[in-house]
Amino acid sequence: MLKERVEELLSAAFEERKDLFLIDLKIGSANDIHVSIDGDAGVKLSDCIFISRAVEHNLDRDELDFSIEVTSAGATAPLEQPRQFSKHIGRTLEVEDKEGREERGVLEAVSAKGIELKWKAREPKPIGKGKVTVEKNWKVDFEQIKKAKVVITFN
Repeated sequence: MLKERVEELLSAAFEERKDLFLIDLKIGSANDIHVSIDGDAGVKLSDCIFISRAVEHNLDRDELDFSIEVTSAGATAPLEQPRQFSKHIGRTLEVEDKEGREERGVLEAVSAKGIELKWKAREPKPIGKGKVTVEKNWKVDFEQIKKAKVVITFN
């Protein structure tokens, strides 16, 4: 019952704030509610407060004892929903598909169906000795992605 009510409240909050969306909802045995959100332009503290209040102010504490925590997906969290990818165009991602192929490349494009990564690789020359730098790309459908995350680099 609590989960359904929280889902209704979250749905109404996300309807009001279309730039935000749900990543994960967990409710523990002690009625501890954990909500993870993301946004098209990232997530600010005020966004977390908005979602928290949308739930907390509409549940009766006299009827039910609960705690609520609202967090953003975080920089190192895996990308789980297609909507998360578009804000990372131009950044380096590590992607693994369901067949085990793993690639690291720059996110070049996002479509309704999937993503496209590009990277440079050194390969043997077709004729003669030595290596040549070639540009590679990989188009992968969202349904084939097993794991994807943004690569954080410190220069």
